[in-house]
Order: sequence, then structure tokens, then C-alpha cells
Amino acid sequence: MAELPESYFKYPLRRYGMDHDRYDWSLLVRRKPVSWPNNARIALWIVPALEFFPLDMPAKPFRAPGGMQLPYPDLRHFTLREYGNRVGVFRVMDVFDRHGIQRVSVAMNSKVAERTPYLVEQIKRRNWEVIAHGVDMGRLHYGGQAEAEEKALVTESITTLRNLTDQKVRGWFSPARSESANTPDLIAGAGIEYFCDWVNDDMPYAFRTKNGVITAMPHQHWLSDATIWFGYKQSGEDFIDQVQDHFDVLYDEAGKQGGRIFALTIHPWMSGQPHRIEFLERALAKIAHRKGIWQATGAEIFDCWKAQQ
Repeated sequence: MAELPESYFKYPLRRYGMDHDRYDWSLLVRRKPVSWPNNARIALWIVPALEFFPLDMPAKPFRAPGGMQLPYPDLRHFTLREYGNRVGVFRVMDVFDRHGIQRVSVAMNSKVAERTPYLVEQIKRRNWEVIAHGVDMGRLHYGGQAEAEEKALVTESITTLRNLTDQKVRGWFSPARSESANTPDLIAGAGIEYFCDWVNDDMPYAFRTKNGVITAMPHQHWLSDATIWFGYKQSGEDFIDQVQDHFDVLYDEAGKQGGRIFALTIHPWMSGQPHRIEFLERALAKIAHRKGIWQATGAEIFDCWKAQQ
């Protein structure tokens, strides 16, 4: 066997912290504290995900969580996901209304905007922010994908949503939170200002791309109804406990270190089911009415944070 060349053991980006130059490594506790409006401790960021799962979605590079699982045509799972955008979403909206949650960011596949104009009208009427969430859950962004192919997906998603919602669409949330190495560069080039894919912090931070600096926003993967119920098969009571525990820790830290962000992802095909909606209701009842809460969209949180940097 031939010996490995010396160059194999050399990596030009080896350094203290992260082995890349996308952002400056730093400790959260040493950063300048952030203040939210009215001295709020927590920026409450609620993000329902409106997704379209194609009946013929490909298995490669992988199927997004919630994707088709049975041989084609998997009508059982297809109709269950479609149920979320037609029935479950209105239960979720009713829960938001009962708890006075008005500032919402919706992560939306562009195919949902095309196929369900009634949801676009609801979003406009409620003045919710729209975050680009790719084209659909069958067209993912992944390592090894041709850059031109991915750029076309980014362009289609953002352009369609801007046209149909009449919003600037400033945020991005990759389908299945899957990226290629090019994704941040491509979305920055399309005018995106913040994205939600990286889960390595509790506060925003500047992220370098080939097309300028954008902001990585903290949107935890673990605190999601789909992760807790679909991914880890935990109970409704577990969901409530994790929401409250996560909130309580951030709330306590905010009293000592400055404002924090509590982000919660809700999937109507999951939480909008009759046997699960009570757990969303009870979870929000524990956090939405606490003192020191600032309800905000992702763009509002981003603007407030950026103004203080």
C-alpha cells in the first residue's frame, strides 16, 4: 500500500474554533447583551411549516421527514400530509387566536402557495411573515447537487413566494433543514437576509457567503412537534414538558445575560390532528402569557438584533 502524501495531513482551514471561515467563533456569554422592545426577556418566534409532500417524491438523496413511506402510490401518507394544509392548519390558527399569538412567521413551500391560494389569503389577512421553505419536500438541497440545479430551486421558491404573497421574503428555511455547501451563497445572492438551517447557537450571528454577509438565526431542530412526535415517538406530555423546560431555561438566562429567542416549529399535519391539538394548546398556555414576552416575526427579531450590533 502506498504511503499517504504529506499534503493529506494538511488542512488550510485548521484553526481554533470551527474549521471554516463562514463565521467568527465566539462564546455566547461573552457577547454584547441584546435588549428586546419594552425590556422583554424572550422574543417569542412561532413558525408553522406549510409543506407539500409530492406523491412521487424521490428517495434520493433521502426522503424528508414525513415523506412517502410505502410503495407508490402511498395515498395514506400523501393524504395525511395534505390534511394539514386543508384541515389541521385551521385548528392551529384557532389555538393561536385563543392565546393572542398574532406575530407569526410561516415557513412555506412555494408549491403550497401555488396550490392553496386560500392559505395565502389567510397569511395576508393575518399579516404573517412568509419564510421561503424551498419548492416542496421532494426537492431537497444537498451536498453533491449541481449548483445550477440548486440555484434554479432557490430562484423558483423565492420568486414564486414573492409574487404570490406580495412580500419581500427575507428569510429562508431549507426543506428538511438540508443544505449543500452552496446553499448559503445562493440564497444570499437571491436577496435573503437571514436563514434558519444552522442549529449551533441560541442567538443570531453573522454568516459569510460569496454574495455578502447574511445572518444565521437560532431555530432549534429539537423543539419541533415533528421531531418530538414523528422523529422520537414521544408523548404529548413530553412535548409540553420540553416546550416549558426549554422556555424556562432561556427565560432565566435572559434575566442575567440579555434577551433570548424562543423559536417553536409547528407542523399542521402533526399538531393539527384532533388527538394532538390539545397538547399544542396546553404548551402555548404555559409560555404565551408570561411577563416579559415580545411576540415577533423572524424579520422583526433580525432587525432588532442587527440594530444593536
